[in-house]
Amino acid sequence: MKFCAALIGLVLLLAPPARAATPSPETLAEIDRIFADWRLSAHAPGLVYGVVADGQLVHVKGLGVQDLDSKAPVTADSRFRIASMSKAFTAVAILKLRDEGKLALDAPAELYIPELKGWRYPTTDSPKITVRHLLTHTAGFVEDNPWGDRQQVMPEAEFTRYLAEGVPFSRPPGLAMEYSNLGYAMLGRIITNVSGRPYQDYIRTQIMQPLGMSSSGFDIFASPESARAIGYRWQDKGWVREPDMKDGVFGAMGGVETSANDYARWVAFLLSGWPARDGAEQGPVRRATIREIATGDNFAAGRNRPAAVGGAPCRQAVAYGMGWNAIDDCDLGLILTHGGGYPGYGSTVWLLPAKGVGIFAFSNRTYAGPSAPALRSLLALQNARALREPPLAVSAGLAEAYEAARAVWRSGDVTKAPLANNMLLDRDAARWKRTIADVKAEVGACAADEPIRPLSAMEGRFTWTCEHGRVSGRVQRAPTPRVEIQALEFSAAQP
Repeated sequence: MKFCAALIGLVLLLAPPARAATPSPETLAEIDRIFADWRLSAHAPGLVYGVVADGQLVHVKGLGVQDLDSKAPVTADSRFRIASMSKAFTAVAILKLRDEGKLALDAPAELYIPELKGWRYPTTDSPKITVRHLLTHTAGFVEDNPWGDRQQVMPEAEFTRYLAEGVPFSRPPGLAMEYSNLGYAMLGRIITNVSGRPYQDYIRTQIMQPLGMSSSGFDIFASPESARAIGYRWQDKGWVREPDMKDGVFGAMGGVETSANDYARWVAFLLSGWPARDGAEQGPVRRATIREIATGDNFAAGRNRPAAVGGAPCRQAVAYGMGWNAIDDCDLGLILTHGGGYPGYGSTVWLLPAKGVGIFAFSNRTYAGPSAPALRSLLALQNARALREPPLAVSAGLAEAYEAARAVWRSGDVTKAPLANNMLLDRDAARWKRTIADVKAEVGACAADEPIRPLSAMEGRFTWTCEHGRVSGRVQRAPTPRVEIQALEFSAAQP
């Protein structure tokens, strides 16, 4: 499916150095099969999905129909509501306002929502809700997915009265993560109050328009009828049309409508925040700010990766960042993901920031989020070696420290290196000499010319192949302006 030249130009502008290999036609065909099988099993009238790699929408495909009456096929320009994937826009907007000095994440939320000042907290020693609590779902509110989805249409005046009355708490703020649509609706009110313009206008003018997302917004009734994916529920072995919901104050938690071509711009922009690097900023928000979305209050949990997606058994660590679930996966590394469930719609997005790859999918069936096929597709890319994480560059300081480590090895004298003041206190020169001699006796002569593997700009590991063994080593700089070694290791590698 074609996509416009303007999109290509924008995402290439945002893309960092290439990280992913171009997926082969065979791998893309496997992804097509995965999503086609899912759509049939999920009874979704229509589905669109896309693969973004290194700033480009490398694959996009629509399946089924966007409207059962017209039978119009789903295309990359069909507009779907993406429900809770809208929270990512809210989180970035809050961080942008923070960058501009207009709010503080750790300030009490009542500073920006005056109606909160009279709230009764669950205990007398409860801290006041902060903006950060709302971002990370740690404000102490009850999980509210059944209720929250139906509050989309609430008008501003009613929300003001609701907030002024106060709400019950599940627990005191700051003690645990519990997903709250209410909390993100409150963030929308903060954006409105702090920016001086309606939340929807701020997102559209400050984030969507700079990225060229001209087909995205919140008012579905303003969308061209010919482009809208109509929402349906699967009920009694048939599709039932869901009533359209107008946008309201809960749009900050779930009101965005977008197309695959537009959403690919958003995904490319987010992925362009990695890796940290020199160079001009190109997006509406700084790269360092985008990288913050992966951080939260770190109430991490362990879970098993769903067996249905395939692959080897995997125990994942999961935490909620800012508008994103952050996952440490055995095979894929850092994943940022979020789903969207809404009357008439289901959606999912999966980002691999270190690898420069993202997959997203939208359906027009109630709560039919295509998360399983998206994750299965990422594993298919991994198995096809289409995902790679570029190695860290060796900094000049680390290269100097490594050369000093090799000089120590060749001479057998640790004082040949620029040592931090802890080194000879931790192990004197005579003991260092014996240690090096013992390892040399075990492994034999070494050229010691293999490259170092950096762990950071300050530390690296190395393995040398020797006459009758191998050396495993590590060198670490001290936090001093001049290169000084604070840790050095030589040991005979074990089988």
